[in-house]
Amino acid sequence: MKRFRYLILTLAFAGTFVYLTTIAKSRFFPPLANSTASADGPLWQEGKVVQGASLGSDEQNNIDVYKRSRAATVNISSTVYRRANFFEVVPAKETGSGFIFDASGLILTNNHVLAGNSKVVVTLPDQSKYDAEVLYKDPNNDLGLIKIVPRKKLPVLALGDSDAVQVGQKVLAIGNPFGLDGTLTTGIISAVGRTIRADENRELEGMMQTDAAINPGNSGGPLLDSQGNVIGINTAIYGPGGNIGIGFAMPINKAKVMISDHRAGRSYKRPRLGVEVIYVAGEWAEALDLPAEGGLLLQGVQRGSAADRAGLRGPRQVVIVGNAEVGVGGDLIMAIDGTACDRPDAITRALAKKRAGDTVELTIARQKKISRVKVELGEAPDEF
Repeated sequence: MKRFRYLILTLAFAGTFVYLTTIAKSRFFPPLANSTASADGPLWQEGKVVQGASLGSDEQNNIDVYKRSRAATVNISSTVYRRANFFEVVPAKETGSGFIFDASGLILTNNHVLAGNSKVVVTLPDQSKYDAEVLYKDPNNDLGLIKIVPRKKLPVLALGDSDAVQVGQKVLAIGNPFGLDGTLTTGIISAVGRTIRADENRELEGMMQTDAAINPGNSGGPLLDSQGNVIGINTAIYGPGGNIGIGFAMPINKAKVMISDHRAGRSYKRPRLGVEVIYVAGEWAEALDLPAEGGLLLQGVQRGSAADRAGLRGPRQVVIVGNAEVGVGGDLIMAIDGTACDRPDAITRALAKKRAGDTVELTIARQKKISRVKVELGEAPDEF
């Protein structure tokens, strides 16, 4: 009887085991799709591949501008001969960027990339190399114009209008930072009309500020708008190190007169008015007993300059306004050729389209009287 009971219990346990390991398992824990019973099968099954979202319009714009502009952005290296510790002459290299804007081989870059009267070599994105001829150098605007003799059809970039640039608009910078060819960075115009101090204590006026990353090697490369037009030439960064979100570009309109002079076979002569000014308007202007619409208040007139020959007057005394010293008693330039001087870089913008010998009409306020004075622009010193 006991043996019969043991037999019944054994059969019951066996039946339960079979149920739990086969029928119940398949019922409550169904196998994964595409699974295999093989002992050496995969440890897990990958899910279906999720298709990536389509590119946004801004991303596609970045890609389109880069594809159109990359081929016309070049690397520039110049060999400079310097004296070492023991006065021996040794070659050193300066590197930067530039861009082709004319199919005949004309290239814009920065003056400081060209580094003296040195041998200049241009490398295209396809790694073809060309010796370049230096046509013009404008240290006061940090501009350089060079030319290569093309062995094939060259891609070119279109020049835009930097006077139409607005703070907040999108910009793209292409160049060769730290030798990394064809690098694209994006950002916005952070400010316009900046004056910065460059090499040899020279001031660069009317600069555009951008947060698009600019690093050593970007110098001379194009700053583009969202249509792919060049609106500036990447020129400088803030501070001695790499990018911190404050970079500066020379407005492209400053290069246009130089280009047109070359095409017309004329020698490019940069104009100069010969004044130092500060911008005043509103309450500050009224506090100085000047018209409320304000303008550019003369702080100095360079002797022998165009402004000096035209009879413009500098300050007669210095007063303290807030925490700043201001020269007062001089002329206030309210407009140039009928365009109001409503920003600090108004003279720079007006002269960007002029050349030495051109005449401009200044609207000035002097001792509460408004008058117009014609000035024949002088020639900036030749620092080639």
